[in-house]
Amino acid sequence: MDLSNLKPRIPNKKTRRLGRGTGSGRGKTAGKGHKGAGQRKGKKNPYAGHRGGNIPYIRKIPKRGFTSMHRKQYQIVNLCDIQKRLDKLSEINPESLQENNLIKDKRNPVKILAKINDDFNLKVMIKADKFSQKARDLIEKAGGKAECLSR
Repeated sequence: MDLSNLKPRIPNKKTRRLGRGTGSGRGKTAGKGHKGAGQRKGKKNPYAGHRGGNIPYIRKIPKRGFTSMHRKQYQIVNLCDIQKRLDKLSEINPESLQENNLIKDKRNPVKILAKINDDFNLKVMIKADKFSQKARDLIEKAGGKAECLSR
């Protein structure tokens, strides 16, 4: 046997004809059991969390806290990433951050954080929506400027 003799395996199964009398072995209830939602035609269960008359699990678990629908989701950029990838630029803004794959969307707000192992030594102007206080201090200590965008 070699590769030239291989053929796809075709299953040797016929589809079962259901509900065609007791002699067929799949007559009367046609393999669906007696009564209930699973026996009726149409969808077997109304939805994934259906528990057959019991209180659904999603309604049993306690609801806590509050989620604001006006919450701003900031894209986080660390100073160590800016120092590694954008050391040749004189001005850093959301467009340049997106070009260098540090953020996904330039329209969403950007926050600069001070996560860096050694000293930040780039003398650049960084434009972002928010800065942590430590990041602002490190940028200004290096001779750069941190400017907040008003959007």
